Amino acid sequence: MAKKIFVAATQQNDGKTTVSLGLIAALKKRFDRIGFIKPIGQRYLMEQGYKVDEDSVLIEKLFGIKCNIKDMSPIAIEKGFTERFIDKGPDEDYEKLIKDSYEKVAKDNDLVIIEGTGHAGVGSVFNLSNATVARLLDANVMIISSGGIGKPIDEVMLNKSLLDKEGVNLAGVVVNKVLPEKYDRISKFVKKGLEQKGLNVFGTLPYQKILDIPTMREIMEELKLTALYETENLDKPAEHVLIGAMNVKDALRFISNNSLMIIPGDRDDMIEAVCHVNTGKIKKGCRISGMILSGGLMPRKRSLRELERSRIPALVTKEDTYTIASRVHSMVVKLKPQDKSKIEIIVNMVDKYLDVDKVIASLK
Repeated sequence: MAKKIFVAATQQNDGKTTVSLGLIAALKKRFDRIGFIKPIGQRYLMEQGYKVDEDSVLIEKLFGIKCNIKDMSPIAIEKGFTERFIDKGPDEDYEKLIKDSYEKVAKDNDLVIIEGTGHAGVGSVFNLSNATVARLLDANVMIISSGGIGKPIDEVMLNKSLLDKEGVNLAGVVVNKVLPEKYDRISKFVKKGLEQKGLNVFGTLPYQKILDIPTMREIMEELKLTALYETENLDKPAEHVLIGAMNVKDALRFISNNSLMIIPGDRDDMIEAVCHVNTGKIKKGCRISGMILSGGLMPRKRSLRELERSRIPALVTKEDTYTIASRVHSMVVKLKPQDKSKIEIIVNMVDKYLDVDKVIASLK
């Protein structure tokens, strides 16, 4: 029978997919055949005619996992799913669906990584919390928490109470996103604090800012914006977000390399100045990642020609400047198969900071 581990977290966006990805890469050195399943997914794509969680698609494409894509993502929580369940109950036997999909994934593999959704209680509303699914699949749990000392310990213990209630073993903890300048102190004390609670610590991972920086393509797709023209530069990272609503001379002081400029569409002076920055006429060596023209307003033809010549990725929206800036800032950056440099960083980080031998020893 295949060995298995359930990867959970104390909150959403603590790094389950990051750790799962790096863990699979590390474990491929020890196991010939590794399978992956995300029993319940909240963000899905249409793949081969099925609604499939995007993390399952990512893992399948990166590692060429030979499983039926639908078995890797048996339940996709679409809009209205929760209300429909509360009103009318389940559409089908979800527990059987999860178990059947898991067995198909496990059948031809030596190890299966099971990725949960959010914290231990997510899914309780339809009787399929992470803790319940881990019990259903008889899997030990690795839990991911974000950086700090008191906060991760408190959150891990809160999640552990639900795992204990379901009779699920918490095999170990990974503390993720620890600020590099605080890494030595935090890794020392959080490890000591968790071990005093009788918990294994599999590793402490440093925060990698680049993993939270979206590309212009991700901003366009996630926020459903329209490109003003075709450009080959959509995969540039938008490291700094600036609102170009002040005087041009003052704004230029704040523009730095890899800036995304959010500009009202009728600010021709600002649009042309940003184009000159990108082409080196102003602030040599400073490249602009992209521009969002807000308010449903369009520049004059001269500015549009200048913008297209600059090859700056330009997106347009009817939303006001504040609203679109807020949406960009609150975006959740999700890994895509084409994010080669980010994936390499994750693989190297997990290989360096995660005790893979400890993880293997905890497998059920």
